Amino acid sequence: MQQTPISITGLASVSPLGDNRDDILKAYLNTNHYFSTKDNTWVAQLNKGSLEKIKALKTENIKYKPLDNSVLFSILSSRNAIKEANWSTGSNFGVNIGSSRGATALFENHHEAFLKNNKAEILASPTTTLGNISSWVAHDLQTSGPEISHSITCSTALHALLNGMVWLKSGLADQFLIGGTEAPLTPFTIAQMQALKIYASNTETEYPCKALDFNKTKNSMILSEASASLCLESGHKPNRLAQIAGIGYATEILQHHVSLSSAGDCFKKSMKMALNQANIETVDVIVTHTPGTIKGDKAEYNAIKNTFKTLPFLTNNKWKIGHSLGASGVLSIEMAILMLQEQTVFNVPFFKQNQPKSINSIMINAVGFGGNAVSVIIKK
Repeated sequence: MQQTPISITGLASVSPLGDNRDDILKAYLNTNHYFSTKDNTWVAQLNKGSLEKIKALKTENIKYKPLDNSVLFSILSSRNAIKEANWSTGSNFGVNIGSSRGATALFENHHEAFLKNNKAEILASPTTTLGNISSWVAHDLQTSGPEISHSITCSTALHALLNGMVWLKSGLADQFLIGGTEAPLTPFTIAQMQALKIYASNTETEYPCKALDFNKTKNSMILSEASASLCLESGHKPNRLAQIAGIGYATEILQHHVSLSSAGDCFKKSMKMALNQANIETVDVIVTHTPGTIKGDKAEYNAIKNTFKTLPFLTNNKWKIGHSLGASGVLSIEMAILMLQEQTVFNVPFFKQNQPKSINSIMINAVGFGGNAVSVIIKK
């Protein structure tokens, strides 16, 4: 059966690296991390310039004032993505924006007020529902297409990509905006990660998050706020940034609420599925999920070693900007597209390996709690 090619025609993000291509590329080319401490805890926050844009967005429309940052982040990145793709507001494109945690700060504030007053505020429900994200993005862009929100924890954004591709391949849509957004830097959300004993605790180190360091003796995951949006279209588009060559997905049988087998079985299945669909045996680069945890990083590495006869070049962005949960997958796709465009790899300073001679294909991995893995292969 002839496969309909899917083109990526627009891409934008807002993260600790910035919110425009030049700043983001410069950040990837250096060896700095973008962490700061908040209440003696490592976090990755948006920079001052991006926060000013979010502040302006919040005040430009009275309806936006009560919205959570997760929604505002996504509105900003989505506006920039459709601008790059030359989509017009008011056209008929679908929207699927996911989030692992959703309106974290807003929900915590509403719940605190309820405990204090034994009464919920009037907008407590509509502003904290998960569907609130895609519906407000669709409202802002005035699209008349379908709008979908979902949460599949840390693989959320790549599941949004899978869903958007299905709509395009079915012929029910010609354009789909997908992405993920997260604003998790709240006391309760950070406390949840600390309770799992996976959060970085050492505040005196050159690189606080040691994603892709397989000799680390402590977990080093750090939360990040970010949003990333991607424009998908059917066919070989002349303005495409990259083409999706293969996708794969798999779920492990749960042994625990956060289970992932030491062999990374779900990764092995998702990577092999993506390679088979792309009709290739290897890729030049893999942007790994590796969140900086001891077991999680090793499980993915074991799966990669089991899948490829010769290891591709491995890299990730979590050592630099932390883990943005539901947004992280599309941030990894952005990183991959920049490497394709610039024909250079972005190194992890403490993980030494041979450089690829050229970059033609890149695999992006993500996995969420419960072993929900997704692998995506993109080409020039």
